[in-house]
Amino acid sequence: MDPVDLVSLTRALVDIDSTTGREGAAGRRLADYLRGRGCAVVEQKVDDTRFNVIAGPPNVASGFSPTVVFSTHFDCVPPFFPSRIEGDCLYGRGSCDAKGILAAQVAAADRLWRDGETRVGLLFVVGEERGSDGARIANDAANGSRFLIDGEPTDNRLGLATRGILRLKLRAAGRAAHSSFPELGESAIDKLIDALIELRSIPLPDDPVLGHTHYTIGLISGGVAPNVVSASADAEVMFRTVSDAAEVRRAVTPLERRVTIEHVLDVPPVRLKTVPGFDAAVFPYTTDIPFLARWGEPLLFGPGSIHVAHTADEFVSIAELRAAADHYVTIARALVKL
Repeated sequence: MDPVDLVSLTRALVDIDSTTGREGAAGRRLADYLRGRGCAVVEQKVDDTRFNVIAGPPNVASGFSPTVVFSTHFDCVPPFFPSRIEGDCLYGRGSCDAKGILAAQVAAADRLWRDGETRVGLLFVVGEERGSDGARIANDAANGSRFLIDGEPTDNRLGLATRGILRLKLRAAGRAAHSSFPELGESAIDKLIDALIELRSIPLPDDPVLGHTHYTIGLISGGVAPNVVSASADAEVMFRTVSDAAEVRRAVTPLERRVTIEHVLDVPPVRLKTVPGFDAAVFPYTTDIPFLARWGEPLLFGPGSIHVAHTADEFVSIAELRAAADHYVTIARALVKL
């Protein structure tokens, strides 16, 4: 059988709309492709239409226990747009994050298998962009692997660590009144604004490797009409954490004089394994890694830049994709010797 056509596989996956929640068709295409190459494939159900794809080398029974597992996700953010090639760049939704990465991992695994290295497996999951539900379920299918190489856009550098996230909702309660008599009401919006201004001056945790905790106020809403004193208001704040989220929650407790604080989501920061011979860096985003702990000690590596992921002109360099496949082979070979 011919080696994996990296560009063709990437384009075939990019041209299927697999924005989160709609991964079924891409999962079938991927599972069929791997079966067509003789791989042992398991479709692990996530919900009625979506499934993770777990695969091992040809001529090896399903359920085998790999030493190293390549993993990434095949969902992507909206809006969908199909692939095209301009010069060395392959454009399309998911080309960078993370279907090109997936293709490079398949190409690397194929090369290793051809060389007789059968201690390598594949794990491709749904739902990474919206809560990692695929990874949470995949964690139950771990089968003794020692190392997980997670693929995200890192410019072909290994990760030293990734930041975590803490998502909080701040809710303010007031009392409605006609705006011509504001003294008869109590503005929830004013309370919320005061809390958000106070947040600016609260010291947040630092880490010598990951840096300073920062945050974004991503959503804000309140009130019912311009001529009504607002009875309710809320804001969602996303912290990019460098420590246990409990430290951030303790830091923001003074805000509870003005608002109630609702915990929405917590993903911890992660320290990552590296191997010699590669540039390494800290990455401020989160990945599926915290939810795949049973798959082994984690590494993070992939082609493409996070700065073009999720954008209207998402792309990845074809040369960088091909280099990534070579690098994945090198990393896997180093790990199986440990």
